[in-house]
Amino acid sequence: MNAREWLAVFALPGLGPQRLAAVMAQAPTWPDDWLALLPRNAAAALRLWLEHPAKSPLTPAIEESLAWEEAAPERTLLHPDHPAFPALLQEIADPPAILWAQGDLSALHPAGIAMVGSRRPTAEGAANARTFARELAQRGFCVTSGMALGIDAEAQRAALDAGGPSIAVLATGIDVIYPARHRELYQQLATAPGGLLLAEHPPGTRAHPAFFPRRNRLVTGLGLGTLVVEAAEKSGSLVSARLTLEQGRELFALPASLHNAQARGSLQLLRTGASLACTADDIVDELAHWGDHYAACRAGAVSPPSAPPEPPSPVPPSDPLLGALGATPTPLDVLVEQAEMTVGDVQQRLLMLELEGLVGQQPGGWVRR
Repeated sequence: MNAREWLAVFALPGLGPQRLAAVMAQAPTWPDDWLALLPRNAAAALRLWLEHPAKSPLTPAIEESLAWEEAAPERTLLHPDHPAFPALLQEIADPPAILWAQGDLSALHPAGIAMVGSRRPTAEGAANARTFARELAQRGFCVTSGMALGIDAEAQRAALDAGGPSIAVLATGIDVIYPARHRELYQQLATAPGGLLLAEHPPGTRAHPAFFPRRNRLVTGLGLGTLVVEAAEKSGSLVSARLTLEQGRELFALPASLHNAQARGSLQLLRTGASLACTADDIVDELAHWGDHYAACRAGAVSPPSAPPEPPSPVPPSDPLLGALGATPTPLDVLVEQAEMTVGDVQQRLLMLELEGLVGQQPGGWVRR
């Protein structure tokens, strides 16, 4: 089947993702088996398009997508019969019928690692996302995420800055930038070597809450595993973790402070079987059993980037309160105990330090800046 035919299947009325996946799983021949397996209304719509395309209501949407692809060389309509369609997506329960792709298709070649986490990460969580993304990119992995606020964006920027590939799966149409503040990241993914944008919805499709869980299955399905950097107890990242296990992929989580409310979901994942990742090597070693996928990734490892490494954490100052603070939020009662000061003294000192720009408040407590 070609792109036009897959677009027709995608546009059929009354054919939800589950029914479409069930038909695709039977590897039907075109068009007879499709007509026999489709629900009655969908089969009638397909037959009309096959016999009288000019009269079919499917035709305008199909032609618009084909025109979108032809308008720029970096645009591609990926489908299960396209040579660049990711093989790992063929293995998930509900693979997409069509993907709108913009950017460098070579990003699909290396083994992928999904990186997900909080949209409001702590300073430590954001730094960890950058470090792991950079090191995984240097080892030849493609960092996959959803271009969301927080961990997603930190990881994808770091991977591209390290000279590695990164794929963003959008929950909108390929031409809709969501969130809007990520316009620069969107442009970088669309134009930089190794950057790639994917979308399962036609151009112009706006964000909808139901699209995000569907998007997450593609983020995790593109890779050999998922790294949860920092996730709260009720977090969309935990949905990605569940999808990872359902797809038979590896699940990793970073350790975190017991006082970090933004990482309690990560700690729960570690309790229930996620692999502990303290360094990128922990992930690389765990993925060695993936054979050809892993070997292809190792062969494609990139040279270390010329960008300077992250600066080391400053030596804790002599001030007892500053010495008790770090990048992980620390609650007030813990500070009182560690600094051996009264509650009033701690609050007054924190106010002075905040005015000096040395500390700040985040969800879960205080951090040193």
